[in-house]
Amino acid sequence: MEIFDNLALGFSVAVTFQNIFYCFIGVLLGTLIGVLPGLGPVPTIAMLLPITFGLPPVSALIMLSGIYYGAQYGGSTTAILINLPGESSSVVTAIDGYQMARQGRAGAALATAALGSFFAGSVATFLLAVFAPPLADLALKFGPPEYFALMVLGLVASVALASGSVVKALAMVVLGILLGLSGQDVYTGTPRFTFDMLELADGVEFVALAMGVFGIGEIVRNLEDEHTRTVLVQKVKGLLLTKDDIKRILGPILRGTFLGSFLGILPGGGAILSSFSAYSIEKKISRHPEQFGKGAIEGVAGPEAANNAGAQTSFIPMLTLGIPSNPVMALMIGALIIQGIVPGPNVVNEQPNLFWGIIASMWIGNFMLVVLNLPLIGIWVRLLTVPYHILFPLIVGFCCIGVYSVNNNAIDVYTMALFGVVGYVLVKLDCEPAPLLLGFIIGPMLEEYLRRAMLISRGDPTVFFTRPISATMLGLAMLALIIVLLPSVRKKREEAFQE
Repeated sequence: MEIFDNLALGFSVAVTFQNIFYCFIGVLLGTLIGVLPGLGPVPTIAMLLPITFGLPPVSALIMLSGIYYGAQYGGSTTAILINLPGESSSVVTAIDGYQMARQGRAGAALATAALGSFFAGSVATFLLAVFAPPLADLALKFGPPEYFALMVLGLVASVALASGSVVKALAMVVLGILLGLSGQDVYTGTPRFTFDMLELADGVEFVALAMGVFGIGEIVRNLEDEHTRTVLVQKVKGLLLTKDDIKRILGPILRGTFLGSFLGILPGGGAILSSFSAYSIEKKISRHPEQFGKGAIEGVAGPEAANNAGAQTSFIPMLTLGIPSNPVMALMIGALIIQGIVPGPNVVNEQPNLFWGIIASMWIGNFMLVVLNLPLIGIWVRLLTVPYHILFPLIVGFCCIGVYSVNNNAIDVYTMALFGVVGYVLVKLDCEPAPLLLGFIIGPMLEEYLRRAMLISRGDPTVFFTRPISATMLGLAMLALIIVLLPSVRKKREEAFQE
């Protein structure tokens, strides 16, 4: 019954006025940036990282978590109403959701998305509460070789699951690791990769890099291709589902929930992979696959449940192992480090208020999102008419103020601008920037555990292969890389991402 005692502790933390307020702010912002096409949770969380300096750790993480899973809800609104996904994980929802809206069933599509998201989010949060503590206890038995192998496996998995070229994804990981290694040597204090610049003595500023690559780079890309937003439905009616609708969505929601819960844990997985996989499965097992793409309600229910479940369970490796499974979790680790908390298995035991408070807040946040999304749909519809060229200067100004406030250093603003150009160039070259951020966060930890393992073994590299857990994980990493690079697998992988 220990789990119930821990959940009682979590709710005692989450239901304080301060934390409920920050949870509400998080899910409201998440819905807002999910609704506005071009703004996703990664640039928003990157922009808000400086604000978390002045907040208690629990409140800061509750707010940032709310932005992430709130964006999954909000993204479906634009996908259904204007066929323009506000969030990348809602791309699949647009296929059938928009067709339902054209047939006068926008209300049913939005209700399906909201209810599927609520159910999946609640189940995935329960799974997080059940499985995260045992995993953290297991991780406490890991030594440096096991942690090194786990991080290698995580980076290889992020490459395998990244869209586009495997070679480009590998290059992004290597670039991220190199950027993460700039600054002072962790053991000797010797400067490296600093180019004799004092400003780089502490390494590249994480907030500046994240804001530049994901904030400024994404904004510029959206500016060059601003979509004209024609709102198909000005007033949404018929939010109540029929008995037939409920019967049709139950199976897809259940399958999407459990598929998303599993895929969310995998490095490089999360909400996007979950929603695409759920749609593919529903289409394959359907008795009427020809209805998909023409307004099948199952094509909304499955992906929406999957992307919310994937968003929730992606917290498991971040909170228990200190390893991010996607760019948002990399930013969460950055937020923990900013607050002086070392990410990893000790968080569960040393920061129980933080760990269980975040879990409890997810149930509260999911309930708030249902209330926010369905009754207030009219407000979100009106927001869709705001032109992007008006939002652009406001966002850039907010980015500059935020990144400057971290260290009160103008160099950070220039760094952000430089990485904004880098982020835009990467997008134009079809290089997904997500593996770069994962490499940047994991790189220094990878080096530290490698050097610790070599010190313990007196320089013997076979230590990674003589210990069963590290040998198994390195073997899996090698196998995954070989499989992905096989011509036949690579071709199928490219076809799947194109679809």
